[in-house]
Amino acid sequence: MPRVYIGLGSNRGDRLKNLQDSLSHIKKEIEVRRVSSLYLTEPVGMKGSWFLNCVIEGETELDPNELMDTLLAIEKEMGRVRKKKKEERIIDLDLLLYQGRILKEKGLILPHPRLHKRGFVLVPLVEINPHLYHPVLKRTVKEILNGLKDSHWIEKFSRVFLTEES
Repeated sequence: MPRVYIGLGSNRGDRLKNLQDSLSHIKKEIEVRRVSSLYLTEPVGMKGSWFLNCVIEGETELDPNELMDTLLAIEKEMGRVRKKKKEERIIDLDLLLYQGRILKEKGLILPHPRLHKRGFVLVPLVEINPHLYHPVLKRTVKEILNGLKDSHWIEKFSRVFLTEES
């Protein structure tokens, strides 16, 4: 089965519960193998509450478009309404990488087009798989993180994220 990496974030409402609930939904569709620690991160390009973020590694039989549709459906079911790009979010689910695939279609770009610019994605990715290879940049996520000039604050919030219910 293809290996996938998904970023989870929330900066509205009960952020921890939102992440736990989204993970429960995701587990119905993909086999989750690893979950990073939680990170408290400064919003990028917007004002508002700080995010709780993490990254999961999983395996799925869904193709990239089916997986993206599934993630969007989970967001919608949890109450996310997409009005504009830079706004607070109950939940934000980003398909970061899909088994080394490179894809550019309307509504889906793989790898995620800003993955290499965001510490809040790279830090948890490096935590769970530092040797993960970026198929476009031809470098590991650890190498990309080491060269990152992102000045937004990222702080480990918790090592414990998964609960029995998640």
